[in-house]
Amino acid sequence: MANPLDTDAGTELFKHYETEYQLVQADLVQKLDQIAELSGEPRKAALSTAERALEEAGELLDQMQMEKQNVPSAQRAAINRRLRDYKTDVDGYRRKLRSLADDRSALFGGRYTDNPSSSSADANFEQRQQLLSGTDRLDRSTQRLKASQALANDTEAIGASTLTQLQQQRETIEHTTRVLYESEGYVDRSIKSLKGIARWLQIG
Repeated sequence: MANPLDTDAGTELFKHYETEYQLVQADLVQKLDQIAELSGEPRKAALSTAERALEEAGELLDQMQMEKQNVPSAQRAAINRRLRDYKTDVDGYRRKLRSLADDRSALFGGRYTDNPSSSSADANFEQRQQLLSGTDRLDRSTQRLKASQALANDTEAIGASTLTQLQQQRETIEHTTRVLYESEGYVDRSIKSLKGIARWLQIG
């Protein structure tokens, strides 16, 4: 049987990932719209930024996919539908980004040429962008791990507080039970004493 506290934590963590995904999604849509208006180096930089945002969106979808196992089963059907919609959106963004990146005339502007001598500079640029992308992914993963750890700590604290309250309630019930037993003993002794007095009065 699942621990209710684990279920609550799973639901909250899924919501956290979903909210973060929606923010990344909105930012990605805006970036893709801006790229169409750019050319040359600004377009390259915007493509690289959009690619990192797309990777982050994919990572968040993977996190939500894993975290849904901790969500109450009654909510999973709706969550599965949302995840399918999100995946369809991400696939569409990926196709659009690929189309924008393939437009080499817009990418290089007036400097576009089939001359292979430009390939070395392009390769260096791509390497720099890949390095930046890897660093950004590491930073995002670190931030998500910190957020997950903070949520887990909060959940653990709530669980510990709940257990403490339950223990206190148990001690109160046990104390009340003892008092009742003692009271019953007093009542029994009082009845016996009254009966004794009644017999003595009758004899007297």
